[in-house]
Amino acid sequence: MSAGPNTSGALRHVLGHLLTPLLMCVGMGLAYLGAFHAPEPHDLRVDIVGSGPTTQVLAQTLQDKGAGALDVHTVADRDTAVSALREQRSFGAYVPGTKPELLVASGSSDTSAMAVEKVFTKVAAGQGAPLEVTDVAPTASGDPTGQGVFFLLVALSIGAYASVAVIGGAGAVLPMRIRALLAAGMSLVVSLIGTLFAGPVFHLVDQGLGGVWAMSWLYAAGILAVGVGLHTFLRRWTTLGVMVLFVMLNFTSSGGIYRPELQPGFFGALHAFWNGAGFVEGVRGHVYFDGHGLGGNVLVLALWFLAGVTLVVLAGVTESRRKQASAGQGRAPGMPATTTEAVEEDADVQARAAAEAEAEEEMEEAVAV
Repeated sequence: MSAGPNTSGALRHVLGHLLTPLLMCVGMGLAYLGAFHAPEPHDLRVDIVGSGPTTQVLAQTLQDKGAGALDVHTVADRDTAVSALREQRSFGAYVPGTKPELLVASGSSDTSAMAVEKVFTKVAAGQGAPLEVTDVAPTASGDPTGQGVFFLLVALSIGAYASVAVIGGAGAVLPMRIRALLAAGMSLVVSLIGTLFAGPVFHLVDQGLGGVWAMSWLYAAGILAVGVGLHTFLRRWTTLGVMVLFVMLNFTSSGGIYRPELQPGFFGALHAFWNGAGFVEGVRGHVYFDGHGLGGNVLVLALWFLAGVTLVVLAGVTESRRKQASAGQGRAPGMPATTTEAVEEDADVQARAAAEAEAEEEMEEAVAV
């Protein structure tokens, strides 16, 4: 028995929509496994405290054995080493002696601190002495692994890009100015929820909660603005586009799990200007490092937000032109005004029906994600 026209049409419809999850599967696999499957240090800055031939020999030996894994420097004293750690120019400092000490700053990255500790535990063992580890910038008590900020990033991102699916899909029939206001309102709500998680609920940070909220809002607003603006141009592919921008490339380059010194170069390069990295490093600098590097990270977030605002403006202009062109095509020369109004009203009804059907498909894809 051959399949009826309804069955074959439905099958083509399903097969066409299966392309999106397949692309997501490939994209997520390439992004996450490419970024996280084999973390290895490269050019990881560490300092050896001291002067003289012995210190120089130790530094050169580590540099040679590291074969590109470490970037070894010597500093004159412990205070200089601590300053480098607090300014995030270094990720570990070894103080040799009868009681060797390793200085780290886990607030910068717990995984980087662990990688440095692994190296210098072997060095101290070779000298026949136990290693004392001192953390000069420890994380908050509610975030012992230092990865809580990354998972806060995940929560904010999901809230923001899921809102894009609703505003861009179900709200597609609304004027752009209304969708922009909805995006602004949702960014505020999402940021407040994230701030509650960071502070009173899970105590991921123990100071600077106001600054965390401000960066959360700027980050969420940037995602919503970009997503709402892109929807005009990508339509049902918006969910996939937002996933690529703010999940596949964003989470993997944020430095929340591994800093760029432990990742392949592609993700390290993205870390310099992607919005997730701006948020994670901005929060770290604000909370643990007395605001060091905060301005540059806030600038990254602000530029993403401005890019989103630009997209929203362009989308509004594009939709206005499309509407004018559609109205012009539906109006025949010499047609009575009442007939013209009826044609435009019928076209508007059809457009709304098409938008609702498309919105339902987008919401199904968003829920699947």
